[in-house]
Amino acid sequence: MEIYLEKENKTIQKELENPIELKKILKQLNISVESVILVKNDEITLEDEDVCNTDKIKILSVVSGG
Repeated sequence: MEIYLEKENKTIQKELENPIELKKILKQLNISVESVILVKNDEITLEDEDVCNTDKIKILSVVSGG
């Protein structure tokens, strides 16, 4: 699986034995689900979505200001 981390401007590869929920990958990467927008195969998705090795994931940072 290809995972693009916008905040770090880098792409990493991750091999999975079985489908896994996105929130588990975020936990492994030490990323808070509240601070990102998740994109799976060019569509916005939720952290409960299962992903597999053929998926392309983008983890986009949420920016707020006042």
